[in-house]
Amino acid sequence: MRKTTEDKFQTVIRKNTFYFFNPKFEEQYEGYINSLKETLLNVKNRIETEGLKKLIFEELISEKENGLRALLALSGFSNEYLKRLTTIIRIVDYPELNKLVFKEKWFEETDPHNIQEWSDIKILSLINENEYFRKGIVNLFFEGASIKFLADTIPLFELKKLSISKLKFEIPELIDTLIRYKEKGSYSGKKKNNPEIVIEEILNNLNISFDTGDLSELIDNAPDNKRTMDFIIPDKKNPLIIIESSFLATTSSGQGDKSKTEISIDGLIKEHYPKATFIGFVDGIGWYVRKGDLKRMVTAYEDVFTFHKDELQRFEELLIKVIK
Repeated sequence: MRKTTEDKFQTVIRKNTFYFFNPKFEEQYEGYINSLKETLLNVKNRIETEGLKKLIFEELISEKENGLRALLALSGFSNEYLKRLTTIIRIVDYPELNKLVFKEKWFEETDPHNIQEWSDIKILSLINENEYFRKGIVNLFFEGASIKFLADTIPLFELKKLSISKLKFEIPELIDTLIRYKEKGSYSGKKKNNPEIVIEEILNNLNISFDTGDLSELIDNAPDNKRTMDFIIPDKKNPLIIIESSFLATTSSGQGDKSKTEISIDGLIKEHYPKATFIGFVDGIGWYVRKGDLKRMVTAYEDVFTFHKDELQRFEELLIKVIK
């Protein structure tokens, strides 16, 4: 017998579990958490008796199953961010950074311009098999914040996690780690932390008006394919420049779909707004390591910019040429 809407509604209200949890999984995961805690307590005791030594952390990440996770927990540096940083180190050729991580002792890329991101298994395997890669990882946590390239590349919120004081288990630094863990979501979600704010500031400095949202012609003629535009300059009625921004600090399976969507939008804009120039801001390591998706993505735009200072200057010149 088919239940009424009210019956189904009341089922959810009366039989709500509020928070689901699997007791068996909880017990297993609690064991993992306790293992990390005990591992770090052992490290703390060694440091108190032997002093702070890099060797302690080299042995931690090579000999303990969850040693790298424990080091990341102590510093507040996420596993994903370490993977991104490892990729950047493989891409760039910066002498001071190369020396810090002993790059010549483990770097074997045949084509540095076509680098794919390493998996967790690959990184852990290299830590165990190559002592210089292992030493390089530890050096990042001891001295990474002093490298000018990293200071210029990594957001200060993340750079502060590469602190030797955290490795000493100093109370203020442990509190700092707790705060950064707690505020990470809020930090990432702040509008002022979005790269699009840079575009907005340039437009405001040049006194150029803009809209955001849907274009009326696309709403009327292609409602299933329309999408919200990041910047429509100078307005929706007579757009001269239409901008879409895509900054990806991580890779995702949806990047291919995103590039297909942008290509279809480009066709619609050409059809319904022939006087408008469709440009993209495409940047971030997420695109750098997915070059197949990147090549498809850039075909959607008449021109592409990044958030590099040279590219921002070129963007200003385009604005002045077209709008001013």
